Amino acid sequence: MSFISIFDVMGPNMIGPSSSHTAGAARIGFLAQKMINGPLKEVNFTLYGSFARTFKGHGTDRALLGGIMGFSTDDMRIRNSFEIAKEKGLTFSFTPNELETDIHPNTVDIHMVNNNGQEMTVRGESLGGGKVRIVKINSVQVDFSGEYSAIIVIHQDKPGVAAYITKCLSDRNVNIAFMRLFRESKGEIAYTIVESDGRLPEDIGNTIRKNQHIHEVMIVQM
Repeated sequence: MSFISIFDVMGPNMIGPSSSHTAGAARIGFLAQKMINGPLKEVNFTLYGSFARTFKGHGTDRALLGGIMGFSTDDMRIRNSFEIAKEKGLTFSFTPNELETDIHPNTVDIHMVNNNGQEMTVRGESLGGGKVRIVKINSVQVDFSGEYSAIIVIHQDKPGVAAYITKCLSDRNVNIAFMRLFRESKGEIAYTIVESDGRLPEDIGNTIRKNQHIHEVMIVQM
């Protein structure tokens, strides 16, 4: 029998009305913006399933936009996220997709463009009770809960890269809770996601980037 805590039943501190459609949505947006460098200038949200059908009535749109601007699930500014985004010069749009049905019912694709022209697409699923899962980064299937501090390393799928990453972390006394590697195909782009029990050293990304096969390092502090 799986364990269910009182927090799973009651849900997180949040701006309502729904833990899955607002708190979870804000959480997905919050995680997504941690994965791209610098301020965003443009973001498009493609919504699936119940997200696509009820995003206006449940405030999913405001929650996603608030999360992408770094607001936590209980931040009162979520209610005014449209106005705040416009003040910041952030262009945003919402595209419901009710044609694709073989997908989790609370799913969103977030396509982000930062001020340097870097683009990234993150797919997230809201699982209920404020819990979420990141299941795709660009075209690569991943699995990332956002419940731990994490390092996400984009690199070529080459021998020794994973060992190099773990050595960098070991040298800084980082305790690894989970480590997973995802890739498009052998020898192509891969994503290594390392989740840690504690906060990560702020400069660990600079150390890991020194390997010639590593393209980018993203740190998500919890």
